[in-house]
Amino acid sequence: MLTFAIGDVHGCLDLLVDLLGQIEREAAGGPRRVVLLGDLIDRGPDSAGVIRLVRSRQAEDPDSLICLKGNHEDLLLRAARTEATAALWLANGGAETLASFGAAGPEGIPADVVAWIASCPTVYEDAWRCFVHAGLNPAVGRSEQTDADRLWIRDVFLRSDHDFGRYVVHGHTPVRSGSPDVRPTRVNIDTGACFGGPLTAAVFREGAPSPAGFLQARARLG
Repeated sequence: MLTFAIGDVHGCLDLLVDLLGQIEREAAGGPRRVVLLGDLIDRGPDSAGVIRLVRSRQAEDPDSLICLKGNHEDLLLRAARTEATAALWLANGGAETLASFGAAGPEGIPADVVAWIASCPTVYEDAWRCFVHAGLNPAVGRSEQTDADRLWIRDVFLRSDHDFGRYVVHGHTPVRSGSPDVRPTRVNIDTGACFGGPLTAAVFREGAPSPAGFLQARARLG
């Protein structure tokens, strides 16, 4: 079994299609699982297309594709519930998401899309790794983490080398060099796809917590 974790897509459909094709070639017909670390939406040009593709792949084989919720999905869900947070979401890439759906406001996002986003978990674990969007709070154990920690945490997690008992695979904070940030207890695979960087997938093999390698899709120039 190969496990592939994909960082923050942010509406970059072309990069996701490219990366999923690379994953299929890498798996070479063998068993594989794909974990998307959240932030499928906002900032990039085609959040609607990204969600359509991911939902279609998940419907074909639910056990082979896990999609986590990110803080941008959290912002959308909050905006759908109350106007008070709609401005914050729109200023952080929500406007591009609305345009991709042809919607004038959060209420124009199809109800089934909102329900699917709400159903996405904030964590996935296997025997060796813990997959989350943003990270974990080093002050408490894995079982005590809140959704807010998993979706939004940043500095206190990034400054820590805490061992959570699983290797932590996360995104959320763009690595502007374009290369994943590999640490002894964690790896950050948000390489800033929506800012012109690559979209990255980490490749994991059974029995080895840290990545065996990486795949990347880059925007074509010209």
